[in-house]
Amino acid sequence: MPEIQHYVLFPNHDNAMRLHRELKVLGVRAVIAPTPRAASKCCGVSLLVKEEDLGAIKSCVEEHGIEILTIAEIERDVNPKRDRYC
Repeated sequence: MPEIQHYVLFPNHDNAMRLHRELKVLGVRAVIAPTPRAASKCCGVSLLVKEEDLGAIKSCVEEHGIEILTIAEIERDVNPKRDRYC
């Protein structure tokens, strides 16, 4: 069964940094990550989050008026031969 990853997408990096900072205060783990091209070609920064934290993240976005584009669900692409040259 494929693993699904959740990315919060933004129109610009300022909103990504604001949400990251607010989530840190709440104790919600979010990893700053490059936006997967399968999700968007807009801002190159996204937040990789856990599915169980989506409710807290949506509440934080509304409470602080942080603009997001969407929360994308992307199938994790693991290629064990990536970056192997021999």
